[in-house]
Amino acid sequence: MDRDRLDRLFDLTDRVAIVTGGTRGIGRALAEGLVAAGAAVVVASRKPEACAETEASLRAMGGRALGVPTHLGDLDSLQALVDRTVEAFGGIDIVVNNAANALAQPVGEYTPEGFAKSLDVNLRGPIFLVQAALPHLTKSRHAAVLNVLSGAAFLFSSRVSLYGIGKAGLMSSTRSMAAELGPRGIRVNALSPGTVDTDMVRANSPEQQAEMTAIQIMPRMAHPDEMVGPALLLVSDAGSFITGHVVFADGGMVPR
Repeated sequence: MDRDRLDRLFDLTDRVAIVTGGTRGIGRALAEGLVAAGAAVVVASRKPEACAETEASLRAMGGRALGVPTHLGDLDSLQALVDRTVEAFGGIDIVVNNAANALAQPVGEYTPEGFAKSLDVNLRGPIFLVQAALPHLTKSRHAAVLNVLSGAAFLFSSRVSLYGIGKAGLMSSTRSMAAELGPRGIRVNALSPGTVDTDMVRANSPEQQAEMTAIQIMPRMAHPDEMVGPALLLVSDAGSFITGHVVFADGGMVPR
C-alpha cells in the first residue's frame, strides 16, 4: 500500500454522518472526531439549546455541522432528522446510534411506561432510524452504521437490566442488519465501551462508579475521546472489510 492510500484510510471528506446523543459524552467526542476526519456531521439530541451549542462548536472546528432536536422515542422525529440531514448535505453515509436511556427499575418491578421509555430509545429508535435512512445509505458507496452498546449487554446487569435488555437487542440487531444489508453495500458494526467518564456514569454513586471500573482489567474510566479511534475504524475505509462485528473498547471489562 502506498502512502497516499494509507493517508486516505480514515479520511471522511464529503461523507455525511448522523450522530444521536451527539451533544455530550461519547456522542460529542464521536461527532468531533468525525468532523476532524472531514465528515459533515448532524448531531441529534432532545435539547434544542444543546444542539445549537454543539453545532456552533463543530463549525468553529472548521466542520460542516447541523444540530437537530430529536426524540429517539418519536418515529416521526426520526424521519424529520433524516429529512433535515438530506436537505442540508445531500445524503447520508454514516449513522451512529449512540443515544441511550439509563432508566433503572428492578426486575419484578418494571412498569409498562418505564419499559417502553427504555426500549424506545435504546432499541426501537436506533432500528427505525436506520430504516428511515436506508434509502440514502443504499445510494452511498461508503455506507456504514455504528451501534454503540455497553458491557451491560454481555454481563450480569442487576441494577440496569432494562438498559442491558435494550443493548443486547441492539447487538442482535447489529448482526441481523449486517447480514441483510450487506448485499446493498452497507456495513453494520457495534462499539462496546467500558466505563467512560460521562454524565451518565457520574450519575451513579461513588461506590457504584468504583465497582464499574474495578471489573475492568484497566481499572480506570476512559476519556470519551478514547472511543474515537475504534469508531473511526468501523465507519471509514480502514474498516472496509469489517461488518457484523462488535469492537470492545472497554479496558478488558467483558471476558471473551
